[in-house]
Order: sequence, then structure tokens, then C-alpha cells
Amino acid sequence: MSDTKVKPWWKQLWPWLIISGPAIGAIGSAITIYLALTKDVDQVVREGVVKQGFKVEQVTK
Repeated sequence: MSDTKVKPWWKQLWPWLIISGPAIGAIGSAITIYLALTKDVDQVVREGVVKQGFKVEQVTK
């Protein structure tokens, strides 16, 4: 008989490495959604012109 002790799953490395990829992706997407909803990205450059990201366009009245 062998006298090896098996560690519980939360004390092993592999489950945490597998869980970390999707967890980092979920945190990153939550931050991206938060920034997209709270930041005012459409700014008035001058009267009648609006900058949307890298695109500058004339506003029709």
C-alpha cells in the first residue's frame, strides 16, 4: 500500500489555473461594459460638429 496523501482540490494548482482564464475575461468584460456605459464619448468639438470615437461628423439640425 502507498502512503500518499491527496490534497483537496482547492489546494492544488491546476484548478486555479483553469478557473483564472475565464475569471479574468469576465472581470475584463465587466470593466469594459462599465466604461462604455458611464463615459461620455460623444463630445462637441465645435458648434455643429460631433466627435464619436475617431470619427468627426457634421450634425444636421
